Amino acid sequence: MMYASCRLLAIIASATIMVSPVLAASNTVPDYEVKLLMNSTAVLGTDFKLTPTVLSYFGMPTTVTKMNVQFLDKSNKEIYNAGWSPRIRKTEGESDFELTYKKRYSITGGNIDAALTNANNEGFDSTDTKYDAQIEWGYQKQTLSISRQKSASGSGYSGMDLPGQTKSRTYLIDEAPDKFDDWVSNNWGTTALASARIFGPVLAKRSIGTWSGLQLYIEVWPIKDAAGTGIEYIVEASIKTTSRTTASTKQADLIALLTVKGWFLAQDSLKTQLIMDRY
Repeated sequence: MMYASCRLLAIIASATIMVSPVLAASNTVPDYEVKLLMNSTAVLGTDFKLTPTVLSYFGMPTTVTKMNVQFLDKSNKEIYNAGWSPRIRKTEGESDFELTYKKRYSITGGNIDAALTNANNEGFDSTDTKYDAQIEWGYQKQTLSISRQKSASGSGYSGMDLPGQTKSRTYLIDEAPDKFDDWVSNNWGTTALASARIFGPVLAKRSIGTWSGLQLYIEVWPIKDAAGTGIEYIVEASIKTTSRTTASTKQADLIALLTVKGWFLAQDSLKTQLIMDRY
């Protein structure tokens, strides 16, 4: 009888041992890119290239790197409206096409950590090393972007040429990551891409210099104007850092510099939105 009682107590004791909870993965750790617009009429010459004054100030060569970019989506922008942007880019000097699947999260009131937590709740956390997180830090607006990079062969294409609609669909469908493909429902992403069209292309030019101990990039994007009859030149200066404090400080410093020079355009950069709206 005593043996049975002891055995029963042992069973009860073992059943009440607390099991350690499984801790949720921490938020992904982003880097930061400060992006500020420059006044195109002040920094571009009549040839729509950066003026010698701007190049000299930032120690930039006269040579540029070309980047040809296009997005794919259905005409009703189903993918973009779900927060995703599938993109194909060809960068001068590189043989392959760069495929990017980017998910955007708005940041409200500067609360970066809330956006990172939101992304974590949707499956983008610190354990997923295949995706890169970045805070795009503009004039007044901040956005969290989570990107997955893939590549596709550029063999058979000349210079800066991008693939046509059919081939672009194939490339992006074949390389589609699961999180993008199954975002709304199973195979949602690839189903949408199967009937997608091209938004773009836009042939941008990048100059690289230095400022305040950091590499500084200035990109010139010729985008169709709102009327669709001409070109609007979007000029964007950017710097990258892994530090949130540095991003905050340098953003304010760069605004101050560009303002003093008469080069600043007090608007947020919305290149992707403009391309999706105008093409």
